[in-house]
Amino acid sequence: MTRAPFCDEAYWNKWIHFGGESIADQLDRLGRPSGNPSYRPQYAFTIVSNYLELMLMHYSRGDSAEVVTQHLPDLISAWEEAERLHLEIMSSEDYWRKFNWSTNLDHYIVCFWITGLALCSPLGEDGWKRLIALMGNEGKDRLLDTILASRQQNRVIGTTLCHPKPYQQLLDVVTCDPEQQAHALQRFVSTWYADLDRPPANKKLSSDTALYNRPFWYKYGEHNRQGGAYFGQWCVEAVAVAKLFGIDDSLCVGHPQYPGDLLRPGVVTPPDLQRLPASLKKWPPDTPAEENASGSENDAAQKSSTTASRGWLARLFSRNRD
Repeated sequence: MTRAPFCDEAYWNKWIHFGGESIADQLDRLGRPSGNPSYRPQYAFTIVSNYLELMLMHYSRGDSAEVVTQHLPDLISAWEEAERLHLEIMSSEDYWRKFNWSTNLDHYIVCFWITGLALCSPLGEDGWKRLIALMGNEGKDRLLDTILASRQQNRVIGTTLCHPKPYQQLLDVVTCDPEQQAHALQRFVSTWYADLDRPPANKKLSSDTALYNRPFWYKYGEHNRQGGAYFGQWCVEAVAVAKLFGIDDSLCVGHPQYPGDLLRPGVVTPPDLQRLPASLKKWPPDTPAEENASGSENDAAQKSSTTASRGWLARLFSRNRD
C-alpha cells in the first residue's frame, strides 16, 4: 500500500531505483577532476536535494521511517562537501546571502523538512551539531529557531517569522493553549498547501523579501506525472511540531499531505482523497507506470531535464548569480 495520493507502487519502485543510482553516479562524478570548477558547488548541492527527494519518495511508497531516514547521514556529508566547495569560490557573507531563510522560501522549507525527518530518526548529537551548523540562519525565524533550539543549547530565537504565510498558523499551534493544539494543527495541515501559493510580492523588493512566491515543487505531478519529478507534497513541518511538542495529531492522520506515519512505526495509512486540497482534485488522473524498475533512458533524461530546469537550486543560482 502506498501513501501518496498520486502514482502507484510501480512508479515509486522505478524512481526510487533511479534516484539511488543517480546519486551514486553524481558522487562518482564529483570525485573526479572538473572542467568547470565554478559549477561544482551547485552540482554538489543537487546531491543534497536528491537525497531529500529520495527520502520523501520512500515515504510516499509506504516505507518505514527507518528506511525513509537512512539517507540522513549521507545527506549531511554531501551538504558539508557542497558548503566547502562553495566557500572556495565566494565569501562566507555571499554564501549566507544566497541561503538566507528570509529571501529563499525554497531553502527555508528544505531546512524545515530535513529538521522534521531528523526528529523522526535516530540521528545522534554529532549529527545534529553538523546539521545545525549547515543550516545557519540563527536568530532569523521564531518558529524554526525554536525547533532547532531543542537540539542546540543557547540558540538565539528570532522574534519574527521569515514567511508568515503559511507559518504563522503553525507557530500558533505551538503557542496556543494545549487543549486547542490538536485542532490548530489540523487547521494548519488543511490550509498549508493552498497558503503556499502566495500572491505576487511587490515589485519593489526589499533585501528581506522572498524572491519566489511558492515552492519550486508546488505543481510537480500536475502534468507528465510519470516523468519522475513528483515525490509527494508532504507537510513535514507539521510532523516536526507534533513530534517535538507532543501534540495529538490524530485529526491530521489520513490527510494526503500529512506524513503522520513517520510517528507511527509499522503503519501505512492510505490517503483520504476527499481531503485533498481543491486545486489538486482538478489534477488529471493517474496513468499506469511502466513496470521497468530502472526506467528507460528517455525517462531518466526527462526527469533530469525537469528537475534541472525547475529545481530550487536552479532557481537559487540563476537569480542570485554573482
